[in-house]
Amino acid sequence: MATKNRCPQRGAALLMAMVILTLVATLAAGMVWQQSTAIAIETAERARAQSTWILNGAMDWSRIILREDGRKIGDPDHLGEPWATPLAEAKLTTFLAADKNNTDDNDVEAFLSGSIEDAQSRYDLRRLVGKVTKDNRLVAELIPAEQKALGLLFGHIGLPVELADSMATNLLRAWDDTTPTTASSDAPLAPQTVAQLRWLGVDEASINKMLPYVTILTKDGGTPINLNTASREVIAAVLDIDLGSADRLVQRRANNPFKSIAEAQTALSLPTVTIKDAQADIKSQHFEVRGRLRLGDHVQEEVSLMRRFSIETSPAWRELNVSPVWRTRSQTLRTN
Repeated sequence: MATKNRCPQRGAALLMAMVILTLVATLAAGMVWQQSTAIAIETAERARAQSTWILNGAMDWSRIILREDGRKIGDPDHLGEPWATPLAEAKLTTFLAADKNNTDDNDVEAFLSGSIEDAQSRYDLRRLVGKVTKDNRLVAELIPAEQKALGLLFGHIGLPVELADSMATNLLRAWDDTTPTTASSDAPLAPQTVAQLRWLGVDEASINKMLPYVTILTKDGGTPINLNTASREVIAAVLDIDLGSADRLVQRRANNPFKSIAEAQTALSLPTVTIKDAQADIKSQHFEVRGRLRLGDHVQEEVSLMRRFSIETSPAWRELNVSPVWRTRSQTLRTN
């Protein structure tokens, strides 16, 4: 009789042990999962922070390059200068002092690449909108000559002229700060970058096509193009000349960058065309800096618009400054 009573007790004890074991295993698995999730989040955050600091350092380095280049008073900005040479992807350790005792290649590899581009090699869309005085008040309006130039540029790059006209009209509404707020409440958001032209209803394909040729800079009324860096399509549109004549200017500057507008005028050899200071220049104030960091499986890219300008602190001293106008960042996970 005692033997029969012990069997149910053994079964209950075994069942209880299995329940406890299952509970402990579940709790342990949950703790391991939480720990691994926390480690993954911390690793991603550390990679993001490291990438940000490295790209900040790269941007500061580009500012130094542009500042040193700008100290050469009177020298033109052209594609043969150090800032115009892109940095091919290179291992980050190559930028550091060589350590002969360091032979560990098992650390996370980081690769940096970047470039500096002259933003004034493109057509500044702010040239489209000017301000005039009418009836004793300031009024914003489209500049017909610039509207024509944008239409010519779109024709050269295979975009419809109608798109140039509609885009110009919407930009006027967006950048018109002379109209009372109550009357301009339905105006579209003012874009700061070409990518933001989608706010005006421009499709993505058209934006991608115009990206190498147009820009949006900081000066009201627009900034002149740099004849030493602009493409033949941009030069032809702004100066209202044929692509062949613009191409000759591009070939001429390859070996001998223009040192003045007068020199470019002579090289153009078109007596009926006069290059105006408002249209073109041989120096630039705006530069687009691109940086790309590949750290493990993460890729972080940054694009900054830099403005270089001088501040006269005294009659005998000029302080040169390079500051960012805007910065954009994107981060992706690299897949092989």
